[in-house]
Amino acid sequence: MYDAGKIVPGLVIFLALVTLPFWYNAAMGKTAYKPEPKLPTTEKQCIESREVMIDTHMDMIYQWRDKVVREGQRDHTASDGKVYKMSLTGTCMKCHTSKVQFCDQCHNYMDVKPYCWDCHNAPKENQ
Repeated sequence: MYDAGKIVPGLVIFLALVTLPFWYNAAMGKTAYKPEPKLPTTEKQCIESREVMIDTHMDMIYQWRDKVVREGQRDHTASDGKVYKMSLTGTCMKCHTSKVQFCDQCHNYMDVKPYCWDCHNAPKENQ
């Protein structure tokens, strides 16, 4: 094999550099920052399960927007049979009263810039 004296040390250095973040994290005993949004205290249950809301809340909000604006439909029937008004500020923000402490926590972490507040008024933050 040609230049075996360079290839083997090169592979070792490459593997060390590629796995460095994993070793560093394990050695320091810390994990990456995880957002901890402030959950509402007034309600015990959201319109859907926690898992569904985490995974598909933006799809749901977009569907609501289309149904309300384009079709004039204003009611949403949840999987448990309860009926809710399709309203970001009237339904969602009724419980999740702090945009900064709830919405922005995850949106900043995921580096997404939703444009909800281009049309809707952001809730006033309690000081």
